[in-house]
Amino acid sequence: MVVLNKIYTKTGDAGETALGNGARVAKHSSRVNAYGTVDEANATVGLARLHSEGAMDGQLAMIQNDLFDLGADLCRPDMEKDADAEYPPLRMVEAQVARLEAEIDAMNAALEPLRSFILPGGSPLASHLHLCRTVSRRAERLTVELATMETVNEHAVKYLNRLSDWFFVAGRVANENGASDVLWVPGANR
Repeated sequence: MVVLNKIYTKTGDAGETALGNGARVAKHSSRVNAYGTVDEANATVGLARLHSEGAMDGQLAMIQNDLFDLGADLCRPDMEKDADAEYPPLRMVEAQVARLEAEIDAMNAALEPLRSFILPGGSPLASHLHLCRTVSRRAERLTVELATMETVNEHAVKYLNRLSDWFFVAGRVANENGASDVLWVPGANR
């Protein structure tokens, strides 16, 4: 159980932070950038939830929890030492990716196929979901970059890739199942 009785520790005042295994790294390290951007994505989901209700709000709540799991996964390097850890590190699993895929398929079944790219916008919820999409894409890019330097859980990368797709499709659902999508008109302002 996490107990936070003091919020500031002053241990990061010199520009370093502790990873989940206790190692200290620069706050601008690739790993911290990756899980920090996952945290930013989680905050954007919180904003989207201000406009959501029903099943979609429940799905967004699950995504927020998953994003905290993902941050915990990314802040713990050395996956090969998981078996030796004092307690089992939290890692993303295939079931979390599969759940997103099932939800995407269910939402997409009610939508007409796209015949144009769409612009972020429409309803307030759709607009926020597009922001979630772009921040989760940035988190994915940073996580993929991290994976070129260090070991990263493959399910973490897959989850982020599916997540941005989830936000895209959910944005269409939030725009009256695509009826209120804002369509891109190529060269419209030439």
